[in-house]
Amino acid sequence: MPLDSNALKTERDKLKEGLRQLEAEQRRLETDLKTLRQREIQTKREIEALSTLIEIHDTKDPAAAKRDE
Repeated sequence: MPLDSNALKTERDKLKEGLRQLEAEQRRLETDLKTLRQREIQTKREIEALSTLIEIHDTKDPAAAKRDE
């Protein structure tokens, strides 16, 4: 059975298009991941800031710290 050059070219073109779509999807997912990581870092910073404020408050007013427990 001889190889059909046109069929092979068509298959190659389909694969190239599929690869372009996969690469575009990968770039989109990487952007989404970067955004999520930035949100994670921001949330951790907010938690740390609030923890610091709580510690400062508790240091100034030890009676309030015992009430909050």
